[in-house]
Amino acid sequence: MFDTVLVANRGEIALRVIRTLRRLGVRSVAVFSDADADAPHVREADVAVRLGPADRSDSSAAETYLRTDQILAAARRTGAQAVHPGYGFLAENAGFARACADAGLVFIGPPPGAVELMGDKINAKEAVRTAGVPVVPGSQATAPTDEDLLAAAEEIGYPVLLKPSAGGGGKGMRLVRDPVDLPTEIAAARRVARTAFGDDTLLLERWIDRPRHIEVQVLADAHGTTVHLGERECSLQRRHQKLIEEAPSVLLNAETRAAMGAAAVRAAESCGYTGAGTVEFIVPGIDPDSPATASAEEGVRDFFFMEMNTRLQVEHPVTELAIAVGDDSARLDLVEWQLRIASGERLSFDQSDISFLGHAIEARICAEDPERDFLPTGGRILVLDEPRGEGVRVDSGVAPGSVVTSAYDPMLAKVIAYGPDRPAALRRLRAALADTRILGVTTNTGFLRRLLAHPEVVAGRLDTGLVEQTAQQQPALLASPYSPTNAAGATNAAHAANEASAATAVSEADPEATGPLTVETPPPAHLLYYAAALARHLDLTPAADPGGWTDPFSLPSGWRLGGTPAWTTHRLRTPGQDPVSVRIRSITAGNVADATDNPAELTREVELRLDSGHVHRARATLTADRLHLTVDGLQTTFALATDATPGLAAGPVTWLGVEGDAWSLHAYDPVGESTAGTAAHHGALTAPMPGTVTVVKTTAGETVRKGQPLLVLEAMKMEHVITAPHDGVVAELRATAGATVAMEELLVVVAPAEDDAAEQSAPVPAEVRS
Repeated sequence: MFDTVLVANRGEIALRVIRTLRRLGVRSVAVFSDADADAPHVREADVAVRLGPADRSDSSAAETYLRTDQILAAARRTGAQAVHPGYGFLAENAGFARACADAGLVFIGPPPGAVELMGDKINAKEAVRTAGVPVVPGSQATAPTDEDLLAAAEEIGYPVLLKPSAGGGGKGMRLVRDPVDLPTEIAAARRVARTAFGDDTLLLERWIDRPRHIEVQVLADAHGTTVHLGERECSLQRRHQKLIEEAPSVLLNAETRAAMGAAAVRAAESCGYTGAGTVEFIVPGIDPDSPATASAEEGVRDFFFMEMNTRLQVEHPVTELAIAVGDDSARLDLVEWQLRIASGERLSFDQSDISFLGHAIEARICAEDPERDFLPTGGRILVLDEPRGEGVRVDSGVAPGSVVTSAYDPMLAKVIAYGPDRPAALRRLRAALADTRILGVTTNTGFLRRLLAHPEVVAGRLDTGLVEQTAQQQPALLASPYSPTNAAGATNAAHAANEASAATAVSEADPEATGPLTVETPPPAHLLYYAAALARHLDLTPAADPGGWTDPFSLPSGWRLGGTPAWTTHRLRTPGQDPVSVRIRSITAGNVADATDNPAELTREVELRLDSGHVHRARATLTADRLHLTVDGLQTTFALATDATPGLAAGPVTWLGVEGDAWSLHAYDPVGESTAGTAAHHGALTAPMPGTVTVVKTTAGETVRKGQPLLVLEAMKMEHVITAPHDGVVAELRATAGATVAMEELLVVVAPAEDDAAEQSAPVPAEVRS
């Protein structure tokens, strides 16, 4: 076994490897960029080495985690004997594996030749085909031109799937159903492949309808023994990115499981593989309405080789939890076996010792916003509560205070649940995700919890298109009831009222204008706004005066002489939604004594109202980072944090979380909005996510058409095209290629064409208004 191992990665995978190294008594070396200087993997390692230019700060992957020379220098400097690449970055880079060998270091992974062969999807398909592994029909050329790809598509028929030959993880893949779209999609796929992998070679395959993505974990030593550790179902995906993985697959019968495992072993042996690897297959799904469904339960099902990942997979924990070895049902640590194999040890078990015991499911928590088409997000983590309990495991790469940037992959953590059977594992994972609280950065946690409750998921009827199909056809199944988007009726009705209130005072003191008190249960989306307003209201209450007297006019009680308490108005907005007003007044400040003797009680019992809606009676209390809100007798507990970072345009931001979801709520100033002008309604385009401008397709003064691409923004390996909102002229262009931009930073302004401008400013005829 090695004495010192350098981990050439970051985040949760670096922590995962370091944890095993510590258990084995092996000294760990971490590497880090300036952006990761305080990251958890740096703190957990025995020693850490900075990567990046010596004369400036540059945390891009190209200048840090992808710099072979700096990683090898760090290994020499710290006396490392071996390098563990994790996954991503240089894990599947044959040149890096060779460079490690040339430097006298052990690369903890397969031989460079195996990495190279399986990294080239075109040659990999031919190699496994020769070994008797079934493959999907597709293009045959080693480096097909655009014309070759077009011809192959015509030969095998549509729909087709474009894939970067050197890629992985679903990046750059394009599903094409119409021949007219293929040339454009080829160009886009080549661009992504060049950016992500430095190689724009593509291959084309026949698309299989209702496909299921099932992969097999293999483990091979250097002494001729190769085994498989069963399969993982990875069919729940979005844009070819895995969301949920589980083991075993509910689709496979014993015959298919054995045949697929044997095929995976042959694929590994065909390239002289050693270490841990994954062979991925595509399996035609079952149409529940087809008469052939019943007969498909017997015999070997069709399956086709897709690719082999020559590294540890993100989803390896489900195999570790669900696979038992030997009579004592011992579990495997795949990182430990990577180390043992790399140090020359033999596998201590064979295929007959391996069996499934129970069921495990994993969910990937990523910094992305499901309510904004999963655009990448970022920020500083203010609150982080990770779930615990029986059968729950968390592999995380962040901590409270961690800053999530657009420079790296958006995955923050993985939550894995194990149970004696699939229903138990599903229940535990849903509960664990509900107990996961991340404030300060928007994530997909709540979305994943709802996805696991989808009837088709519960029934095990999966395919790689299920998530996107549901999002398009049944979005309510995946939407949070607390989401501000569900309060659209209230927010739309409120917009005009908020604008009017900027110019004229609303007679909030008139009790006759407040509407009747109601015990009708408000919708969950309203509770979110109530909680944010009450959290801000509680912050207005001053500390108790040591002298025992409090100025009644310093309190948010609304107390006044000769009348009922006045309403205090909190105007709030969430990104992408219209602003709302929440009015609050105390029901305990009936006289000056009530208003001054016990200030803390003033906001305990209140009446509140969202815009022109019903009046509700509420109570709010704070405990640590929780806000306990009771409205009309129904209590909801929110996770609560405030981002008071200096320089925020609208002041402190209130973050609230419930059932895995989290939202940021900002103060809204209608007067400030009106004096700032109406540029947002006249073609000002801002960055929908933090990222880097990769392509600028327009110039200042250019005449553009509605929908015309203006620039391309990239964040966390995802491209987003910014298009013209209407016909017009590019009046201002601030974006430049290569520039890093913040969320909502102004990029370009498209002044509307004269006809459009006249149409926007023309009064609406009375008959239309009515």
